[in-house]
Parts: sequence; structure tokens; C-alpha cells
Amino acid sequence: MVKNRTYRIVLRKEEDGNYTAMVPALPGCITWGETVDHAIEMAKEAIVAYVEVLKEEGEPVPDDSETFEYSLQLSA
Repeated sequence: MVKNRTYRIVLRKEEDGNYTAMVPALPGCITWGETVDHAIEMAKEAIVAYVEVLKEEGEPVPDDSETFEYSLQLSA
């Protein structure tokens, strides 16, 4: 049975104009793309590969289904 999983992707624009994509639920799952859309597509591919390895090794597969996020902006 295939389980639907939720993953948060954090994107950061780099000085060279590319975007780094990080998947916090999967430590070390980091990739990049030339645009936001490209970075997201690369992240999807990285997530699939990461999860496949976890399954092959019999490791638990974490996700962000119970993760909530809030952004707070403060003036300091």
C-alpha cells in the first residue's frame, strides 16, 4: 500500500540567482535549481530517491504531516 506523505520544502535564493531547496524532514536532502519551479522539481526527485533508500534499508520514513509552521516578522 502506498502512503501519501507530506514534505515541506524550504527554498533560499542564492547570490548567483539559483535556488537551494532543503527538505527539513529528511536530513541532508538538499538540492538546487535555476528557478523556483526547477528547484521544486529537483526537490521532488531528491525526496523520492531518499525515501526509496530508507525503505530499502528498512528505516522509518519521516514526513511533515504533523508539522506546523508559522513565520514571524519582528523589527529589531
